[in-house]
Amino acid sequence: HPPFPAGPQIVLSVYGPDFFGHDVVRGYGAVHVPFVPGRHKRTIAMFVPESTSRLQQLTSWFTGRRPEFTDPKVVAQGEGREVTRVRSQGFVTISFNIM
Repeated sequence: HPPFPAGPQIVLSVYGPDFFGHDVVRGYGAVHVPFVPGRHKRTIAMFVPESTSRLQQLTSWFTGRRPEFTDPKVVAQGEGREVTRVRSQGFVTISFNIM
């Protein structure tokens, strides 16, 4: 396995307020940057990690501290995500103008 997949990527970490006004992660996603000149539009499926137990979910909800990835490489490479429970969290559309 190379340390990173072929070509550069943009890794997104989107944050926003929860019900109590705490700044929490709203989603993670990654997309490869196109190499071909021109205008390119990509839709990125966003996801968030989830607590693995009901107690953790309840505690997270009350404290405002939700599970987060501390290393953006997890989002870019996908390694380790297969053992992490994640939930789909919408989409982000990004446009590239490659010269």
